Amino acid sequence: MTQRKGGAGNRTGPSSADDDAWPFAARNGFALDQRWMPGEPAWSSRLQGRSTMSYASIIVAVDPGERTAPRIGVAAHLARRLDARLIGVAAWAPDYPRGFGETSVPTGYGIEDLRQKAFGELHRAEETFRLAARPAERIEWRSELRETLTFLAEQSRAADLVVVGRQGKNDLPHHAAAVGPGDALMTVGRPILVVPHGVERLSATRVVVAWKDTPQGRRAISDAMPFLTLAEQVQVVQVAEGTDRTELEDVVAYLGLHGVKAVGVLKVPKAGGTAGTLLDAAEMFGADLIVSGAFGYSRLREWFFGGVTRTLLDHSPVCCLMSH
Repeated sequence: MTQRKGGAGNRTGPSSADDDAWPFAARNGFALDQRWMPGEPAWSSRLQGRSTMSYASIIVAVDPGERTAPRIGVAAHLARRLDARLIGVAAWAPDYPRGFGETSVPTGYGIEDLRQKAFGELHRAEETFRLAARPAERIEWRSELRETLTFLAEQSRAADLVVVGRQGKNDLPHHAAAVGPGDALMTVGRPILVVPHGVERLSATRVVVAWKDTPQGRRAISDAMPFLTLAEQVQVVQVAEGTDRTELEDVVAYLGLHGVKAVGVLKVPKAGGTAGTLLDAAEMFGADLIVSGAFGYSRLREWFFGGVTRTLLDHSPVCCLMSH
């Protein structure tokens, strides 16, 4: 049975002078307070007088690994800004021993010890979540002894956005309970925010959109609209040979209808290929978020991704919002 535990964040209402700095009702598209914490982008002030798309519920995938807390912090601060609910999700499928050639677990083989170990890991994950999620106003915990990806996909019905950690070869994910961003992309049916190791905050004041005229690319823009409408500057970057800007101009005009301050940039591929060119563009622009479609297919139960998608999943130093 799924364990669900609610809980408020640190505060239920204004209790100090600092509390007055937090925005309210951003999720509903209308800001009731234009003030914000010092050093943070005043997102609410950009919502005055008009409605906007937003994320009302955010899920963060949690595992007992040492690198989980910063990812939870990114999700918690995002939930706070958008007045969104934050749900921590974790699952662990105990590695039950099986008899040779059998499908049932043999008795008397320390099964209960394995179950209790798994429950202990889930409890540790919950403690990590509750500690790191303190900036969020409304938090909820869901966990179960299940296969991790399957459980995350099921719980994603309750969220607009799913936050996972990057799992490149140097990221050292938790071996049993961590969710691969590629697997999540192709399974959960929600946009995925991939957070690299070491990233503790996402301002998204400057955003790069990696444009490619595909269904995935168009879906990514729609899924990222809450970020794009609140960004101060957006660059739509197309990496291609030639000088035709028709696609860029269409996308920039479309974003303008949503109140997005965007410009189109056409870049010729460099030696590092399309992915390298996009990462260079994001660095030069000072962006801490890249929006991109994800291109992949399944073969023999294994996901295969295009070169750009794989590079962003494994090596991007900034957060990536990706849609499939």
